[in-house]
Amino acid sequence: MRPLIENDCCNITAFVRVLKDPTGVLWHNFINYDSKKETGYVGLKNQGATCYMNSLLQSLYCTTHFRKAVYQIPTEDDDPVKSISLALQRVFYQLQTSDTPVGTTELTRSFGWDSLESFMQHDVQEFNRVLQDNLEGKMKNTGADGAISKLFGGKMKSYVKCVSVDYESSRVEDYYDIQLNVKGCKTLDDSFMEYIQEETLEGENKYHAEGYGLQDAKKGVIFESFPPVLHLQLKRFEYDMQRDTTVK
Repeated sequence: MRPLIENDCCNITAFVRVLKDPTGVLWHNFINYDSKKETGYVGLKNQGATCYMNSLLQSLYCTTHFRKAVYQIPTEDDDPVKSISLALQRVFYQLQTSDTPVGTTELTRSFGWDSLESFMQHDVQEFNRVLQDNLEGKMKNTGADGAISKLFGGKMKSYVKCVSVDYESSRVEDYYDIQLNVKGCKTLDDSFMEYIQEETLEGENKYHAEGYGLQDAKKGVIFESFPPVLHLQLKRFEYDMQRDTTVK
């Protein structure tokens, strides 16, 4: 609450943080910048609003086992404009060999998108599932059969357990990604703890246990297994009923 200047003097405290930047990109103006030479990688061109897709594609490209599985898909007789598998193979190959940023027009066309859809924001989780479902089908009866589930598939158990009687109902399901809340969570651990937090079923919300009638119960989920590559979808947006729109 003291004034900024006292007796014609101003006391300034500075905190200096030294950052090591081996790639030289933090303060670079990118004039004559050679990404391949500096980092060994090139990026993907943005078609309009495809940053979400480019982030996912580069993440999948850097997952070596996934890239090798994609290369194993037989696509000799495919048309790259109609085949997602061949178009993705070509994008991955160009990311490996090209000296300049790689285009994704061929890939988006294989999804049946026109140029207008490239300027529309799509849900990255939904896009990933469509992509992986298509590839999983193409991998059947090939050397890559089952690669998607082995890399990204885990199991979780949903359960309802009665408090006063010995009764539990549960089912085990496969998952390929986990949606975690961001709001009210400071860390990833907080998000996971919220995800597995038990809900109490009591009062008007009692659980009808077969053979025992209405019972107080605990409802929740348990992760039975995690995959080698775990995809987390951070729920940064939520629906605001008052404004009838999604807010970040």
